[in-house]
Amino acid sequence: MEFFLGHYAYWFIITLLCIGLYTVLFKRNLLKQVIGLSIFQSSIILFWVACAVKWNATVPIYDHAYPVEQTSLYINPLPHTLMLTAIVVGVATLGVAFALLIIIYKNYKTLDEVELIEEMKKW
Repeated sequence: MEFFLGHYAYWFIITLLCIGLYTVLFKRNLLKQVIGLSIFQSSIILFWVACAVKWNATVPIYDHAYPVEQTSLYINPLPHTLMLTAIVVGVATLGVAFALLIIIYKNYKTLDEVELIEEMKKW
């Protein structure tokens, strides 16, 4: 029980990852699949941020209170920066995906994957 409570953030992230993966793999509606991809992406970003967290550390700015030689006292900003970039790219990709879903719905009047494939075969 102590292991579970000590790593609660990772269990939450694993739960989100499984929800997103389940949605992408087993739902037939394209809108639900896009939302599942967004949840999956969010869980990956949360994982990287949770891995980069260092308690009782400071930002890597020179301060006389923290000696430069003790690198364990500083936080690595690179994972946070990369995940900020991933968030921006994810939002842009999500916007494009929703725009494509709108066009698909206008043309085929469905977002169901199986029905859409059948409609596309008619062309």
